[in-house]
Amino acid sequence: MKENVKSTRLGWKIWFSAIVFGLVGQIAWVVENMYFATFAQDIYTNSGNRDMAYVVTTLMVIFSAITATVTTIFAGGLCDKLGKRKVFVSYGYIAWGLTIMLFAAIPMRADSHTLGLLGFLLVLFDCVMTFAGSTAYDAAFITWTTDVTDDTNRGKVNTILSVLPVFATVIVFIGLGSLYKSTNESNWLFFIVLGIIPIVAGILAIFMMKDSTHIVKNQNPDFLKETFYGFRKQVIKDNRMLYVCLATSCILGISQQTFFSYLINFVQNTLELGDNFVVPLAVVIIGAAVFTGVMGVLFDKLGRKHFYLPLLTVIVACTLIVYLMEFMPKAAWLPVLYVAGIFMLGSILSLSAALMASFQDYIPTGTEGRFQGVRMCFNVLLPMIIGPLITLIIGLSDVDTSAAGFTPPFKIFLAASIVAVLAFLPLYFVRKDSDRLRLTLSEKRENAAAKTAQTEEPAETAGE
Repeated sequence: MKENVKSTRLGWKIWFSAIVFGLVGQIAWVVENMYFATFAQDIYTNSGNRDMAYVVTTLMVIFSAITATVTTIFAGGLCDKLGKRKVFVSYGYIAWGLTIMLFAAIPMRADSHTLGLLGFLLVLFDCVMTFAGSTAYDAAFITWTTDVTDDTNRGKVNTILSVLPVFATVIVFIGLGSLYKSTNESNWLFFIVLGIIPIVAGILAIFMMKDSTHIVKNQNPDFLKETFYGFRKQVIKDNRMLYVCLATSCILGISQQTFFSYLINFVQNTLELGDNFVVPLAVVIIGAAVFTGVMGVLFDKLGRKHFYLPLLTVIVACTLIVYLMEFMPKAAWLPVLYVAGIFMLGSILSLSAALMASFQDYIPTGTEGRFQGVRMCFNVLLPMIIGPLITLIIGLSDVDTSAAGFTPPFKIFLAASIVAVLAFLPLYFVRKDSDRLRLTLSEKRENAAAKTAQTEEPAETAGE
């Protein structure tokens, strides 16, 4: 049963900040998650070392995930300690843009003497960029969205945020994709232009973004102890459903990471679309965005819990269908890609948004920043280590040396489907706990309203 609660109104500046800075952050992450991986794969393919493409891609993803998690743990704790988010977002975005520009210095091919050095620089630059991005986005911006929302509007906001990666991908592919070519000697202009975007956003955030007036500053003087607050045994025991929710997100993330870093080359080379891959990929992305938007409306109208299991079922089915394309006539590939791709990506985005909203609902007041590091462990670190390792094992055993470009195998989607099945167990318990959580949040709202009324009553009496 869904409790009929009026959604708390958010001002235009909050919506502006959430959408604009969320979109810019996702543009930067699209570059990191997809183009940096594609960049590395193209460099080693151009250099005649396709097996190294899997190794370097895996190392980039793993070390980036470790950097992102460690950064968010400490930066999130610092956000709570200082009681500030805006300063980390604004100046962090500026630094983020500058670090993206580092990739402009890397050429598109290397000889046998510089392959190792090039791999080291790719991993190093990726980690430096991730440090800036995780401070600005994962630690500060996501904490800010938790501050300015509540359980009555959080589902809507998170659904919109979950669609932003889709629009970011369209912007990068269609708006900026023409600047990147795997056959270029260098793609410096692509990375310079991309770096300018977060810099401009950071400057804009200085003037447009406002911290919530309800931030509860962490007064504990032991910074290190409080930084690892979310990893304490007692905290885990007291908030067990928060961790069950994150475990579900973790499994879903592992499933996604088995194919996500290889998606561009899969569509372009494995499906043999070549340079014509942009339009089909854009159709899938826009279709997934529409699907996710509809889900967001239904979440608020009917309740998130009714969609948990159906969405996961669609993910399992559609990733399996993409794998089965290997055994279909090539003429069927594009129509199947449209249908399966839209529902697969749309369901992943929708379920991720629903789980993020539930995670935020479970966070105890005053610990919003400190729990972001825990979220990163489950949503980034583990998925970005385990998922690519699965793909590495599959890829190294199935390297196609006869293909014209880097061709990820269909089997990565079979792996994604199998992993996604494992999420049914924790998701069942998240769904089961939904009514209790909603009742608890309702009681908190009523208590907060009662306290506000009590403090206002003496003031009115004194005024008389």
